[in-house]
Amino acid sequence: MQATHAPEHGHGPPGGLMRWVTTTNHKDIGTLYLWFAGVMFFVAGSMAMLIRAELFQPGLQLVQPEVFNQLTTLHGLIMIFGVIMPAFTGFANWQVPLMIGAPDMAFPRMNNWSFWLLPVAAAFLVGSTLLPGGAVAGGWTMYPPLFIQGGISYDLTIFAVHIMGASSIMGAINIITTILNMRAPGMGMMKLPLFVWTWLITAFLLIAVMPVLAGAVTMLLTDRNFGTHFFDAAGGGDPVLFQHVFWFFGHPEVYILILPAFGIISTILPTFARKPLFGYASMVYATASIAILSFLVWAHHMFTVGLPAGAQLFFMYATMLIAVPTGVKVFNWVATLWRGSMTFETPMLFAVAFVCLFTIGGFSGLVLAMAPVDIQLHDTYYVVAHFHYVLVSGALFSIYAGVYYWLPKWTGHMYDERLGRWHFWLSAISFNVLFFPQHFLGLAGMPRRIPDYALQFADFNRISSIGGFVFGASQILLLIVIVKCIRGGARAEARAWEGAQGLEWTVPSPAPYHTFLEPDVAERHLSPPLPQAGGPPSGDEGRGEGYAPELR
Repeated sequence: MQATHAPEHGHGPPGGLMRWVTTTNHKDIGTLYLWFAGVMFFVAGSMAMLIRAELFQPGLQLVQPEVFNQLTTLHGLIMIFGVIMPAFTGFANWQVPLMIGAPDMAFPRMNNWSFWLLPVAAAFLVGSTLLPGGAVAGGWTMYPPLFIQGGISYDLTIFAVHIMGASSIMGAINIITTILNMRAPGMGMMKLPLFVWTWLITAFLLIAVMPVLAGAVTMLLTDRNFGTHFFDAAGGGDPVLFQHVFWFFGHPEVYILILPAFGIISTILPTFARKPLFGYASMVYATASIAILSFLVWAHHMFTVGLPAGAQLFFMYATMLIAVPTGVKVFNWVATLWRGSMTFETPMLFAVAFVCLFTIGGFSGLVLAMAPVDIQLHDTYYVVAHFHYVLVSGALFSIYAGVYYWLPKWTGHMYDERLGRWHFWLSAISFNVLFFPQHFLGLAGMPRRIPDYALQFADFNRISSIGGFVFGASQILLLIVIVKCIRGGARAEARAWEGAQGLEWTVPSPAPYHTFLEPDVAERHLSPPLPQAGGPPSGDEGRGEGYAPELR
């Protein structure tokens, strides 16, 4: 039976610039998201390099304190809303329809619109540096009173956050509808790939919490411009109320930034261990448990604001509880690797590094979960080290792993493995040189977000900055690998990796512009026999547009 599809979808992509402006194809939109995230990554990364250059030694070196605060604020906002979230959305656009046998996303035009909101919001964020008074300098958390007292760039930033939130909500609605309504026949919910499951749960989180952020920043906007006093203490408001509202969004947001990473790692490890994922059902339930518990722990960011002892105890124990389903995931990943026939191509290297380094970030999070300890370490470099171990070796390394894993499917060529390994080893080593010393800086009492510091912190800051410069420079290798892979290289088979399983590996490489025009029976492809070394011969090459695998 032919799947419902608009007549204009029967041909290949149009040429020229308008293809990318007007496209409704999920692969094109996924590509746009990924390139946008890449550009923003280098913008925000250059800000991080300036931050580390300023902190290379004590004293003011390159920028004034107000510019330093602008750099730290924009770096955080762009990395979260302009890099990690769009990159994962790019993976979702590319892979979710391929993994579930759908011809496209459920709402293709809304998909196009949800992407094109992002460059506008990014232009507002980055362009605010040109406004009188410069960009926002109140921290990425947008705390009042600083965010009430700033100049016009603060209003522009609030507007940009609104636009990004609207983009996220539209993307989430699209992903949920696609997964629930457009799966191939025979693909029940408990047969969904883990990446699809993690994105389904992430999409529900987005719909639940992005309106909360919108409400918080709208109240900030009215405090700034319309005479309200939600958070303005001078008018009877309470700045701590903003923290409660913001972190009710902010902690689920942490899992929005990491759950898709869990899905990518849960896809890559079984492929290169040549074993099925250990404990599939427990991984699904653990992911759902993490999402539910994420709504119960927000005030562990606020142990220093004067919470009553009962509230401190509740949020401390709830935060420790969330380590249980996360630990289930880590143990399942290790069990998947146990006695597997492992090979260590670049995606596997990043995936194993993810498991090791993300676990370190999880342990430092448990340290911060204890209220008496957190009161000492709050707003120190220990917190900076913790969340970078979660979001760089966690979210970012999983993005690297996913790019290397699916590049052959996207481009039809194998990437340069030697350059990929160089990228991994330089990134993994320099990342630890960059962030591990910051644990000791925090334990010694160095506050975050300061452009100058006491002499006793100089040595570890110098080591950290050297690691930062090497980490930043090594990311150029990733760009070289991607460009080389797009321009040519060894021909990729339909099943590019020996142990790869799933519907996306039944279509040719590169994936045709339109796939699964006719519904396939998913059960025939969910657990194929593992191919022999060198990959199976592919009879799918050259089938062209509108490829739909036959029933086998």
